[in-house]
Parts: sequence; C-alpha cells; structure tokens
Amino acid sequence: MISLNQDPHGFIRMKRHFPVSVSVAVHFADGTTEVFTGQRLNELYDDALAAYRAGNHLDAKGFSRGPRKKVQEGIEFVPVSPGISS
Repeated sequence: MISLNQDPHGFIRMKRHFPVSVSVAVHFADGTTEVFTGQRLNELYDDALAAYRAGNHLDAKGFSRGPRKKVQEGIEFVPVSPGISS
C-alpha cells in the first residue's frame, strides 16, 4: 500500500499514473484517512491534467499551437478531498 499526504492547499503530489490494482492511503490535512484505488487516483490525475491543459490553451496531447515559448508539459499536484474515493 502506498501512503500519500495532502498538503494544506488540498493537493497530493502525483507525477504519473499508479498501477490500477494498487491501494493508496491518502492522509488528509484534517486528520482523516481514506483508501483510494490506483484506478480512481488515475482518473483524478487525468481530470486535473485536462483542466490544466484547457486553462493553458493546450491541445489534448499537451502541445501549444500558438507562438513558440517554454510551456510546462504536465502537472505534479492533484486536488483531492474526503469522500471522492468512490
């Protein structure tokens, strides 16, 4: 089992997908703990990545179709809250 801690801003650090069958315990800032499946955290990661790309005018693959400039290609933090593990 993997353990992750929520930061004071409501995020967990997640740079990549977890294996689908793994269990991940998330310790929330309010002191509660909830167990997520790898699949559920991967869904939350994908939603956060899609929101990041939409907010930064990137296409579905993360490419900017505008003028050339350095653009962060991915995300590192995923928002979570108690009760969203199901």
